[in-house]
Amino acid sequence: MSFAYDLFRTTLGMSVMLGVCYLFSANRRAIDWKLVGIGVAMQFVLAVLILKVDGVSLVFDYVAAGFRKTLEFTAAGSQFLFGSIVVDLDSFGYIFAFQVLPTIVFFSALSAILYYLGVLQKVVYGLAWLLSKAMGLSGPESLAAAANVFIGQTEAPLVIKPYLERMTRSELLCVMVGGMATIAGSVFVSYIGFLGGADPESQQFFARHLLTASIISAPAAIVCAKMLLPEDRAELVELTGTHSSDPHEAKDPTQDKRLEMAADDSNNLLDAISKGTGDGLRLAINVGAMLLVFTALIYMLNVFFVGGTDLVNDLAIRLGLTDQNWNAGIAGATEGRFEGFSFTYLLALIFAPVAWVIGVPTEDITIIGQLLGLKTVINEFVAYDTFRAIQADGAPLNPKSVLIAAYALCGFANFASIGIQVGGISAIAPGQRKNLTELGMVALLGGTVACLMTGTVAGLFY
Repeated sequence: MSFAYDLFRTTLGMSVMLGVCYLFSANRRAIDWKLVGIGVAMQFVLAVLILKVDGVSLVFDYVAAGFRKTLEFTAAGSQFLFGSIVVDLDSFGYIFAFQVLPTIVFFSALSAILYYLGVLQKVVYGLAWLLSKAMGLSGPESLAAAANVFIGQTEAPLVIKPYLERMTRSELLCVMVGGMATIAGSVFVSYIGFLGGADPESQQFFARHLLTASIISAPAAIVCAKMLLPEDRAELVELTGTHSSDPHEAKDPTQDKRLEMAADDSNNLLDAISKGTGDGLRLAINVGAMLLVFTALIYMLNVFFVGGTDLVNDLAIRLGLTDQNWNAGIAGATEGRFEGFSFTYLLALIFAPVAWVIGVPTEDITIIGQLLGLKTVINEFVAYDTFRAIQADGAPLNPKSVLIAAYALCGFANFASIGIQVGGISAIAPGQRKNLTELGMVALLGGTVACLMTGTVAGLFY
């Protein structure tokens, strides 16, 4: 298709996504349209720089290759621990259990090393400086948004722990949406192995694009948060005592002593590695257990939905209301991709229009709609697992659909994340618990829209 058509689809998708935020905004008159314009422009500029400008693209290719190499490093440790079982690539179970989960543990330890050495702080401050200068954010917002690109939605708020209790509701929502619209570095690396399998070229492809997705989702999250809940200047003055005409005037966050990242409390490098390994192990166990339980639940719901449809269908046939087998009709119409009126088929129907809006080719909207539904209702790991299975089964997906799905699924925006954020952030800022519970659904909406905006941008660069 022509570039003009792709541009039209991207413009339509972005307009609809921004329209959703405007529709649900708590104060439409207070929306800072300059910030919205800058944030949207940043998404496109960053995407062009990372994907199209040779010099910058080369740097990010090296960074992506570094993340991909992490899989090889992990494989060396896994082979030592588990022996030859890890080289059996015929079964996805082996790949997931002995390559994907160990990657989470290793990268968590590696992140702890980088944090202990002060490397991670410098990278976060650099991105925070860019966001604060470009979008006029306060120091806490910019630091949290930058940290969310690299670490998880409960770890990032620790960066601004001293300021959390005195954050405005708008600033707090910005932190929450940023956490839902991005992913943690540890699971990021595991997704590379998850989707890329054992093929280095496929791993490099997904490494580059998932890295791009996580970066360009940061400004999208800020845009969504600031549209859904614009800053209340009266509240800002009351909480901070700032009386200047522009209390959110962009400043260098590194110069604000209140916002220094919490120092690593490890006794030495070995202690940091030990703590990082422990954190990674807990996360890996949680991911494995979560995937096991939710996959079983999806299977159970599919059986109930299809079985229930068969019962109603049989009754309708007995009463002479129909002579069609509804489940067989759905299976035939979808060329066997769905066994009937299952739970996943219901999600596909609901989210298919969303998939079309963000630029997915029409022939793939039910499949990608199913993935978007699984990601929102359950989590992105289950969605990526289904995505991998669909590709492994040889489903004739348009390459553009594959790219858009990789971007749109790259975020923690799901219902479970509301509980994770309320529990995690309120543990370090108890006074914000009421605001966190009230803003939970708003944050989910903002995070979901931000991820969809990122997928829409990706469609233009296929």
